[in-house]
Amino acid sequence: MTTTATPLQAAASAAPSGNLEISISRGDLLRELTAAQSVVERKTTIPILSNFLFEADDDRLTITATDLDQSLRTSTTAKVKKPGACTVPARKLYDYIKLLPEGEISIKLMDNHWVQIRAGRSNTKMVGMARANFPAVPEFPETGALKINVAALRSMISKTIFAISNEESRYTLNGALLVLKAESMAMVATDGHRLAHIERFGETISGVSGEKKTLIPRKCLGELSSLLANTEDDTLEFADDDQTLYFRIGGRVLTSRKLTGQFPNYEAVLPRDNNKFVIVRSEDLMGAIQRVAQFADERSGAIKIRMEQNELKISSSSTDSGESEDTIETPYSYDPLVVGFNSAYLLDFLKAIGNTGEVRLEFKDAQSAGQMRPEDSSEDSKYRYILMPMRI
Repeated sequence: MTTTATPLQAAASAAPSGNLEISISRGDLLRELTAAQSVVERKTTIPILSNFLFEADDDRLTITATDLDQSLRTSTTAKVKKPGACTVPARKLYDYIKLLPEGEISIKLMDNHWVQIRAGRSNTKMVGMARANFPAVPEFPETGALKINVAALRSMISKTIFAISNEESRYTLNGALLVLKAESMAMVATDGHRLAHIERFGETISGVSGEKKTLIPRKCLGELSSLLANTEDDTLEFADDDQTLYFRIGGRVLTSRKLTGQFPNYEAVLPRDNNKFVIVRSEDLMGAIQRVAQFADERSGAIKIRMEQNELKISSSSTDSGESEDTIETPYSYDPLVVGFNSAYLLDFLKAIGNTGEVRLEFKDAQSAGQMRPEDSSEDSKYRYILMPMRI
C-alpha cells in the first residue's frame, strides 16, 4: 500500500537531495515518461500527486509516479552533472517533451523548486514542488519473487480484464484472481453476470508450493498490460507482502495496493452438464451479432439466440428501432432452444479471442448459464466464458 508519508518520512527515504543537473536524450526521456504518465492522478486533491519525482545519481535518472493506490518507478541512463532530486508537473512536462525535436535535453533544479529545461533553442522553466512532499513508494522485496512468462500473463489479462466489475460497491469483483501453481497458471474475472476463465499449462513457476491466489485490481492489470506490451523481456518478477503487489519488468517496478476480501467461489458456477452445443465461425457469429444488436433495446442490449435443426438464428426487436434477424447454417441436432443474452457481453468474448477460428456455444436450457469457448484451442491453454441468460 502506498501510504501518504509525512514529508520527513518521504525525505528520509534513500534519495539524493542535491541541486539536480542532468542532460538526457529526448528519446530516452520520452520513453520513460510515456510509461509513467498513466499512473499519475489526473484529478487529485493532493497537488504533489500530479508531479513526477526525478532522482539522478550514478549516471541514471529514476522517474517515479504514484496515485497512492499504485506507483511506477522507471529509470534510464543520463549524464548526471550534479546528483539530486526534484518534482515536475507530470502532464505539462510530458506534453512539452513530446513537442521537442530529437536531441539532448538539459534539466536543472533552480531556486524555489523551479526546474529549467533546455533543448536546442528552447528554454523553459516549470514550477515544481518540494521533493520532501512526495510520498514514499514501497521498495521491491529482496526475496521471494516469482518469475512469470511475459507473453503468457499478457494473454491472460487480455482474455479476462473486460469481465471485471465496474461497480465500486462489489469490491472483491474489482479485480481478477491470479492462481499460480508449480506447472500452471490461471486467471479468472467476473462481474456477477459473466465470468472469464483461462488456464495455461506447461508454465514452470519455481517457488510455488500448492497454489498461490492473488487478487489484482483492474487498474493495476491495465497498467501491467501496457508495460508487458512494451518490453523485450521474456519474464517478469512478481512478489507481494501483506498490503502491496510488486511487478518488476526490466528496469520498471509497478506496485499496487492489494484488494482485500474473498473472491467468490467461481468453480461452483462453472457449468457441468451443458450438453447441447453448436459450433460456428467466430467471424460469422460476430458479424451477425453486430448487425442484429443495432435493433436491440438500448438499455439491455438483449438479443435472442434460437437453435433449431441445423441453423442458428440471432434476432432482436425494440419498439424504438425495429427488428432484425440473421441466420447461420451449422450442424445442430438437439431439441430447439431459445436463449437471451446481452449482445455486448457476447461481443467482448469474440473480440478477446481475436475473431478468428471457430467458437463452441454450449447450453443446458434457457434458464441456465451458457458457456462459450474457442473450438480450436491449443493443448496448453483452456479458455472459457460463462454467461448468465436474460429473460426476454
